Amino acid sequence: MKKPIYIGVIGGSSCTEKTAELAKSVGQEIARAGAALVCGGLGGVMEAACRGAKRAGGTTLGILPSWSKESANEFVDIPIVTGLGDMRNLMVVRNSDAVIALPGKYGTLSEIAFCLNSATPLISLSNWDVSKKIIRARDALQAVELAVKEIAKRNE
Repeated sequence: MKKPIYIGVIGGSSCTEKTAELAKSVGQEIARAGAALVCGGLGGVMEAACRGAKRAGGTTLGILPSWSKESANEFVDIPIVTGLGDMRNLMVVRNSDAVIALPGKYGTLSEIAFCLNSATPLISLSNWDVSKKIIRARDALQAVELAVKEIAKRNE
């Protein structure tokens, strides 16, 4: 049996329509790659990515900041409650084999730092430029291809 892969998507809890479209495309490409999507389970980038994954037949996992499964966006298949607030950002990263960053604010920056500290492959479609370890992608398809490639390298 093939080991499942989990690709995290991080980004703002609110976002522009342009960023939402990009997040939807990322979600679709994750599903097409046969991976599960991991995110914080709320709105903005997270909801758009989950929507895209669901449209492409994928599975979504939302690691929620509250104790309420009902706080998950409607496109989350598996809500995981934590009661940890923003501290759940570490769980998003540690439950992902690779992470794709979209535009966001300081919560996204904290997840980027967790990726860098834990050597979790980080593919960026955002403007954060804090490390040479961040792998840049030009679009959703390339971001997912790079994430899958990095995961395969780690599993060799």
